[in-house]
This record gives sequence, structure tokens and C-alpha cells, in this order.
Amino acid sequence: MESCDFLDLLREGGHLSAAPSTVQEGLIEQVEGTTIMAVRYADGVLVAGDRRATMGNLVVYDRADKVLSIDDDAVMAIAGSPSVAYDIARMLEMSVQHYRRSQLQRLSLDGKLRTLSRLLRQNLPMAMQGIGAVVPIYAAYDQDAGGSRIFFYDLLGAEFECVDFCTTGSGSNIIRGALYYQNRWGTPLAEMAEEQAVETVLKMLETAAEYDTATGGFRETARIYPQVIKVTAAGLNKVSEGEMAALYEKA
Repeated sequence: MESCDFLDLLREGGHLSAAPSTVQEGLIEQVEGTTIMAVRYADGVLVAGDRRATMGNLVVYDRADKVLSIDDDAVMAIAGSPSVAYDIARMLEMSVQHYRRSQLQRLSLDGKLRTLSRLLRQNLPMAMQGIGAVVPIYAAYDQDAGGSRIFFYDLLGAEFECVDFCTTGSGSNIIRGALYYQNRWGTPLAEMAEEQAVETVLKMLETAAEYDTATGGFRETARIYPQVIKVTAAGLNKVSEGEMAALYEKA
């Protein structure tokens, strides 16, 4: 029976190879993406990330995209090496498209999650050497469950589902406690309307930027805004810069 797995087809054709077994220490200084987060709100899930990419103590780029669409109802947010993460996202996207075209049906959410787990495990040799590490957040609308769901992964590709919120990257420890505090003693995240949820996410990223130099904050003069995408039953929708500007002005 002909394989319908896109990754197996690439491997059989010699297009998907293992990472080099050794990398000379100090030879490569990698670019890294930083703080990403996902929170549940009344209508679905918000996935957000700052825009800064760093190399050590240098700011390499301040307009990096860290929330990447995979298909019509799923996104992957990246923390770690952008070059490797972009490749993993593209491979996942192509695997989803290949399955749809070869099997004439959509790949299930479980299938997408397992594919991402395999891609992360295949990247383990690079991650263990201190380069190319990727710690993503995956959010999708589950057609069967009738709701949006949040997942995060470790370097080994182990998958975990989050109920209310998730955050990874260099600024995550700063805002994780604030999110818990809000969810426990303030308005629960899952009960927030869209505007309040977006405002909360922007405040969290701004807090991370205040105490973590690797996290980029809002810069009005340069018009640099975080990236925020809504994952709902209506599909994927970006929060516009105009909407964010109005919330910053109100704050």
C-alpha cells in the first residue's frame, strides 16, 4: 500500500535527512525568538507573540512573525530558533495539505499533533547541541469537540494540553504568575470578551518586555505591535494594528 505520510515520502526520496551529529562549540551563534503565549477567552483562543529576535545580547530583528498559520483553523507559535521553527511549520503545513489531497479528507487534529511531535523529535540532535531548539505552542479549533484547544510541547516532542493559558520563551516566567493571578482572583480568562482578552494579552507582553531584554515591547513611533491571532469557530483572524493601537491609547 502506498504511503500517505508526507514525512515518510520525503525521507524515502532522500529529501529529509538527520541533523549533523556534531557542531563545533562556539561556531554558530543562533538567532532566537522569545515570548509567546495563548489564552482561552469566551469565543475561543488568542495566540500572541512579541516581535523581537535576538542573538545573544544583540537585537537582530524587531518585526519577526512568531505566530504562523498551519491551515484554516490552526496556528503554531514559536519560541527558540526561528529558522528551524519556520521549517517545522512548513513541513507540518505541507503534511496537512498532502494528506488532504492524497486521502481526500482532512487530517484529524490528533494526526496534526502527532506529526508536529515527530518533527520535534527529529530535531532533537540539533536541540541537544544547544542550537536549533524549538518550543512551540499549537492552537486549533477542534471540529469534533466544537471548541478551540491549546497544546504545548517540550524539546522531545511530548505534547501537553492547557486548559486556560500557556506561555513559553524567555519572558514566560515573568507573565505566568500574572496570568495565574488574573485567572484565579480577577475575571477568569475563559469568561473574558474579546476586547478584554486582547487587552490582557497586550499587557502581559508589555510586562514581559519591561523585565526581559529579549522580549520586544510596543513601540508607537516605529509602529511595532505584537502579533495576535484569534482561533475560533469562524477560523483564524488577526487582531489589527488599529485595534491594538486603540487599546494602548486607552491604557
